[in-house]
Amino acid sequence: MTSQLDALREMTVVVADTGDIDAVRKLKPTDCTTNPSIVLKAMDIAEFAPTIDAALEWGRAEMGDTESRLNAVGDRLATAIGALLSSIVPGRVSTEVDASLSFDTAGSVKRARAIISDYAALGVDQSRVLVKLAATWEGIRAAEILQAEGIDCNMTLIFQIAQAKACADAGAFLISPFVGRITDWYSKSTGTKYTPETDPGVLSVREIYSHYKANGIPTVVMGASFRSTGQILALAGCDRLTISPALLEELSASDEPFERRLMDQPPTGKAIPITEHEFRWAMNEDAMATELLASGIRGFNKDLINLRDLLRPRFG
Repeated sequence: MTSQLDALREMTVVVADTGDIDAVRKLKPTDCTTNPSIVLKAMDIAEFAPTIDAALEWGRAEMGDTESRLNAVGDRLATAIGALLSSIVPGRVSTEVDASLSFDTAGSVKRARAIISDYAALGVDQSRVLVKLAATWEGIRAAEILQAEGIDCNMTLIFQIAQAKACADAGAFLISPFVGRITDWYSKSTGTKYTPETDPGVLSVREIYSHYKANGIPTVVMGASFRSTGQILALAGCDRLTISPALLEELSASDEPFERRLMDQPPTGKAIPITEHEFRWAMNEDAMATELLASGIRGFNKDLINLRDLLRPRFG
């Protein structure tokens, strides 16, 4: 019998939301996506020990004060882990720009270029890399500049269709709407237990997907942050889905049939670009999107700080 995972692969590009090399090798996703949380977890994986030691040794030989060199080691480690993953998956690896730069367009562009340069030094072509940026207005403007330079961007922390529209206007290669976090927020605020068909996170991705297809927008929609296989299968047919190893295992172990839920459709119109005022007002009026974008940025930044704190005793 065909597993749900194999059946899903027939209609959706499956991406592994992990830095676990063993899981990637076993589950064979097309792409991998990483963030500071995943890099932090990689510190406890034995197979990454030589990579971590090499990054520390590289940092000790760099110029500058201890803190700036330590920050550079954290950045180097992210690309080094990404390079390892790129040797396993046939597609792309995403690497995140520092969350502390989420409201700094120029800083984000500079860091993104450095990520691409670091990958090149490790033998990974930029065609294999997606630079991840938080979908703030400033992050979206950074993506617009980078895309014009041929650097493809993965816009993360998408909670509102206004973000999706602005990312499309900027020519972003891919967006990552966060299904589970939306559902968590509404479950907590309303006390409602949602089915996959009433799930607000699922419905948000469906709305974005429909808008993109109806308007002929080529930006890839990649659902992310899943809490259950039910949420995943409710988005079967989405361009891409990034899934944790635990949920990939569940899909691999089940052969229960399911139907494709999202279908390509011919464009029926052309979207009107969203203005900065419209974007900021839409976010202001959506408490869920505002709160989750802010908390997501804080969370990624906290993990980056924790990573540097973990590296500090080993750096001297």
